[in-house]
Amino acid sequence: MELRFTTPGLRQLDKLGTEVLVATLSEGERPPRGVAAMVDWRLAGRISRMIVSGYATGRLGEVLLLPGKPKLSFDKVLLFGVGKSGAFDEQRFREVTGSMLQTLRGLRARTAVVELPGRYWDAIAPERAADVLLEMAGTERDHDLWTLVEPALAQRAITAQMIQERRRIRR
Repeated sequence: MELRFTTPGLRQLDKLGTEVLVATLSEGERPPRGVAAMVDWRLAGRISRMIVSGYATGRLGEVLLLPGKPKLSFDKVLLFGVGKSGAFDEQRFREVTGSMLQTLRGLRARTAVVELPGRYWDAIAPERAADVLLEMAGTERDHDLWTLVEPALAQRAITAQMIQERRRIRR
């Protein structure tokens, strides 16, 4: 799996015309935050209305598929529930990330733009999140490229970690 980056923002997301955009929802969070908030804004409050109606809860294990086009440059938007943000830990990160990998594999989506679980509120360090993702993806051939939605500082931290890891392996 190859990792690339984009900064959070609708203009940056609009430039990435991949098939799938992946975002997360926390249980009890109103309005949504992170990438889900940007998508909600672009879809004229559709996600907020789903939350108010009880259709979207953000509970752990919840997966919602929404059409992205024509309002977004993505065909599909996947929302993954991460449960209550206060209960978020590395085990929860692994559960949700595993669900993301499995769901994208089932959709036969080889590329995606992804907000990793817990990252928009810094519940897991960016370097650790990338390490766990690459460990879980392993040598699977189902995922070619994930573009991670990360601020510039986190992008630099992940890149530095990956360079250091490559150097360690070469030795």
